[in-house]
Amino acid sequence: MRLFEPVSFRGVTLRNRIAVSPMCQYSSVDGFANQWHLVHLGSRAVGGAGLIFTEAAAVSAEGRISPSDLGIYDDAHVEKLAEIVAFLHQQGASAGMQLAHAGFKASTAAPWDGGGPVPPGQGGWLPVLAPSAKPFREGWMVPHAMSAQEIAGVVRAFARASERAVAAGFRMLEIHAAHGYLLHEFLSPLTNRRTDAYGGSFENRTRALREVVSAVREVVPEAMPLAVRISASDWMEGGWTVDDSIELARELKTLGVDLVDCSSGGIVPDAKIEIGPEYQVPFARRVRAEAQIATGAVGLITTAAQAEGIVERGDADLVLFARELLRSPYWPLDAAHKLGADVPWPVQYERAKPRK
Repeated sequence: MRLFEPVSFRGVTLRNRIAVSPMCQYSSVDGFANQWHLVHLGSRAVGGAGLIFTEAAAVSAEGRISPSDLGIYDDAHVEKLAEIVAFLHQQGASAGMQLAHAGFKASTAAPWDGGGPVPPGQGGWLPVLAPSAKPFREGWMVPHAMSAQEIAGVVRAFARASERAVAAGFRMLEIHAAHGYLLHEFLSPLTNRRTDAYGGSFENRTRALREVVSAVREVVPEAMPLAVRISASDWMEGGWTVDDSIELARELKTLGVDLVDCSSGGIVPDAKIEIGPEYQVPFARRVRAEAQIATGAVGLITTAAQAEGIVERGDADLVLFARELLRSPYWPLDAAHKLGADVPWPVQYERAKPRK
């Protein structure tokens, strides 16, 4: 049962290869975590996951996806996050935080409120920032094309957010460079129309991400693992490709990244994504094999047998679950039973543990 074998990254050992993927909850006020986040994340720790990522935590107020996003841009955010982290660790899980800037997808509504742009008079803000003055879709706010100084400011914001995450007790960090958010916008030729040092060539388009990684690695402990989530393919002609992802992963490894979390898409609204069970696993497999770096696999992985097969075949080192763990917070405990792995249950739930 490889899925339930411990795995180590730098100074952190996870109890198994099951991770809770970052999932936006749109339940914060002014970036603060609250009881919803404690119960939401805490339930998955009780349920047996090895690594639990928060939702995307904005590194600046204007970098939030919505006015209700979690944040790590204020020192005052640390106290409540530290309480949640302590509970996750008490349950045997390791707490991770995903750090993000929404770019041209900032100042939008929660999905249940339509998901469209939120103007300043209704709780949103301007400007929204991006590499180029190109909106995500027609009718959305035209973003402000960032100056080199503004890019440097975002790099510093990621570093300061990392220091706060360390103060809160998180054991692992993930930089969000996927799904059409700011750092992905720099990577993709579909959205990066710049002609300066941050646009054009592969080296230039990856510069902002490389600077963020270097700045974060510089301020966090040597023993803290660092992951980067990428969209391994834009699923569009002329966009970012899996070959680009492999080349990027090689460079990230030299900068101190320990794991590449392989998702895809999100940069343009009209991409034709070939969705099916395990549809993103081939990205994780190729990046792992060709860049010689640990990877995470995510996307329509729902059964214990699927997850076990991914790890057993060497397609990925971690399997990240999103919707499946929303449906069933205790999925890891059930998967262990189905695979015949003997894992401890919380003592409070021991009486309900299935017997062989």
